[in-house]
Amino acid sequence: MPKLKTKSGAKKRFKLTGTGKIKRKGAYKSHILTKKETKQKRNLTQTSYVAEVDKHSVLRQLALK
Repeated sequence: MPKLKTKSGAKKRFKLTGTGKIKRKGAYKSHILTKKETKQKRNLTQTSYVAEVDKHSVLRQLALK
């Protein structure tokens, strides 16, 4: 069976931490920022982690499992 290719979209969006968690950026921070409050935009800047239920799917897209 051939090796799986990494999904290039997932490669750009996710990073693996040393403890095995997957870091991701929050959504809704790319456009139409004029109608959003400063506090909301500031909070969207923070990175978060992928939920445990989605972890397997992301790892498959990254061709790690």
